[in-house]
Amino acid sequence: LGAKTMCVKADWMLAWSSIFCALMWVPYILARIMAWGALEAMSYPKNPPPVPEWAQRAQKAHANMIESLAPFAAIVLTAHVADVSNSTTELGALLFLVGRGIHYPVYIAKIPVARTLAFAVAWLGTVLIFLQLSNA
Repeated sequence: LGAKTMCVKADWMLAWSSIFCALMWVPYILARIMAWGALEAMSYPKNPPPVPEWAQRAQKAHANMIESLAPFAAIVLTAHVADVSNSTTELGALLFLVGRGIHYPVYIAKIPVARTLAFAVAWLGTVLIFLQLSNA
């Protein structure tokens, strides 16, 4: 029962990370609507007006999250199926969620060192879970 409890916590970190990713588009689409107007934002304008730089960074942060979420999800789900779960896998999942949660706003705010550190924390979380799988 203890291992399954830990695995459920990692699964929940994956679920929270996924819903966070699923909502990341909202700020930059709202900025696009404000800059272009609602109708233009729903079409394919040939020469759209620029959107604010922060919105461009939000879109890049979202794309980066999608790139990071795929391997994280695969590793968490593999650990779940393999019943590999312990305090290290739980920590890894938490590091991913917290790191990505920090990465998004600091990327938008253009805080370079914090952005890189937050990315590294999330990456480390994924690696920790993988190492537990490889040691199983």
